[in-house]
Amino acid sequence: MANVIVNRVAEFLKNFPPFSFLDKEDLEMVASAVEIKYFDKDESLFLQGQVAQPHFFVVKEGAIALTEKKDSGEEIIEYCDQGDVFGVLALLGKRPYVLSAHAAEDSLLYFVPVSVFESILNQNSRVALYFAAGFASGQVVVRKDLSESQRARKIFRNDSSDHSLLIFSDPSVVKISENVLTGNESLNIQDAAKKMAFEEVSSIVIVNAKNHPLGIITDKDLRKRVVAEGIPLTTPVSKLMSADLIVKKSDSSFSDLYLCMIKNRLHHLVLTKDGTIHSPVNGIISDHDILLSMGNSPAVLIHALLNTLDINEMKMIRDRAEQMLRYYLENEVSMDFVASVMTEINDVILSQANIIAFKKYAADYPEIEKVNYCFLSLGSEGREEQLLRTDQDNAILYEDVPEHLKGKASEYFLKIGSQIVEVLIHCGVSSCPGDIMASNPKWVKPLSKWKEYFSDWILKPTEEALLNSSIFFDYRPVAGSKTLADKLTEHIYEELGRKHFFLNFLAKNAYMNPTPLGFFKGFVVEKSGEHKDEFDIKARAMIPLTDIARLLIFSHGVVKINNTFKRFEKLADLEPVNHDLFIQAGKAYEILMRMRALEGLQNGNNGRYINPEKLGKLQKQLLKNTFAPISELQEIIRVRFQLDYFLK
Repeated sequence: MANVIVNRVAEFLKNFPPFSFLDKEDLEMVASAVEIKYFDKDESLFLQGQVAQPHFFVVKEGAIALTEKKDSGEEIIEYCDQGDVFGVLALLGKRPYVLSAHAAEDSLLYFVPVSVFESILNQNSRVALYFAAGFASGQVVVRKDLSESQRARKIFRNDSSDHSLLIFSDPSVVKISENVLTGNESLNIQDAAKKMAFEEVSSIVIVNAKNHPLGIITDKDLRKRVVAEGIPLTTPVSKLMSADLIVKKSDSSFSDLYLCMIKNRLHHLVLTKDGTIHSPVNGIISDHDILLSMGNSPAVLIHALLNTLDINEMKMIRDRAEQMLRYYLENEVSMDFVASVMTEINDVILSQANIIAFKKYAADYPEIEKVNYCFLSLGSEGREEQLLRTDQDNAILYEDVPEHLKGKASEYFLKIGSQIVEVLIHCGVSSCPGDIMASNPKWVKPLSKWKEYFSDWILKPTEEALLNSSIFFDYRPVAGSKTLADKLTEHIYEELGRKHFFLNFLAKNAYMNPTPLGFFKGFVVEKSGEHKDEFDIKARAMIPLTDIARLLIFSHGVVKINNTFKRFEKLADLEPVNHDLFIQAGKAYEILMRMRALEGLQNGNNGRYINPEKLGKLQKQLLKNTFAPISELQEIIRVRFQLDYFLK
């Protein structure tokens, strides 16, 4: 009977990271050590401020609410449902819980002993990095479902120095300083500080005659104790140094070194020949060294982009961003966070391209230089959903100028747009097959012309107008004057308010999108051509959802929410009766984004076409599950927009 239970636990755990990274033997070892506990609704697991338990937790059934005490009362920070891992500060911790955990409903939990998992951390670098990614920012939840991560998005948006997810270009290689500054016990504090200043380092290791480490003094010690507390400079270093040294072997794996620093809150880690204090010092690693090795961290990539106008270097950085993207996707990082990070990187490239173009042409057009303009991202990039470097869609909007400057303005902004497009192409973003780019004079126009374009599309919803609406209505200002974009948005919603029938045509267009499954519930694949027998995930699954989300958000008059899963989240608030359906649709879209991006990364293409025969059983079922909301949503718009009349 015991073996049956262990097997059931293992079968469940292997579906969720980090357990999905374990081999069969390790998974069975963990499963055999798991305790299964039941909690009634509202029963507490642990409270904020309590010492961490020797377990972390996995939700088998039910839901757990993580809450935080605030002046206004108890605030729910996160919900954990099936497969979610939480309470993991115990794993790296030695610190109290920062949140409380209560059963939001009757729940069944797996308690995983930290002692069992620690050995795996030391041997399995993928598991180690998975946890390290979450703990760098002190997260207590590692989610497998990635639609509810507003907090991560806000952190990233508001603080570009955030390192909440650290991804390394080569985790096995990190800069280790071998020339360690050392000093003996005869030094006083002033002598030690002078040596540190002369060598321009942030620490000094105090050693004995055999060069064995006795302690360490850092610049933080000098600031917080010597300066702040007024300790005399003549004080022996033995009175100031941190004597309870934690040391590691210099040839330890990166994950071992990094996790040791996180676990023990170390800014400097001393390395010795045999990994004990009874061996000569032969290296030191600092958190600064870690930072320099973070080749694929969002913050580092963005910082590098902001400090270069070299298009070759920009391309290299964007290539590295793709490595980071692969790691995020494979490790089930929140799609909201992933989309935010990739959008931020793409936007910085656009902003730098804008600077390059301005530097190149502004001096030749002094009378136009001060004219406000705005570079618009359209389509998937406008919706903040472009993970891969698929083809670009963009345009330029500029303020109206006097008659005598119209020719010069048109010429200048076309050059600006063309230069930006060229930079994007150089960075690996291919040109648009339909030529919807800022290098096409048709899409480089003053505000009055753009208003005319949209008014015409809304007034005369031809097939071309409806096609344009799927691209241009999702514009987003990236560089230049966002006020211009706001004026255009205001005009569009005024027009939609006056011409409601346009929404009926949008609804018809959304309703007529091709179905993903055939009569016998098989994938509808291409019948001929280059992609014969492949499934078009964009046309048959993603576009139906983007079209419906756009239509419904327009019908509510909501502005400045372009992202598809954000639109569904907003719709869930606006229409409580359809709340669950909209949440399900948003999650489905995130899954589709992830699947397409992974497909593209694995095959070096845009990921649009997937061969169903190459999908595993679980992947096929997951993909089919994402189709479920489409038919329900189409039925809603059929009734709401009276499509029976329009379809006659």
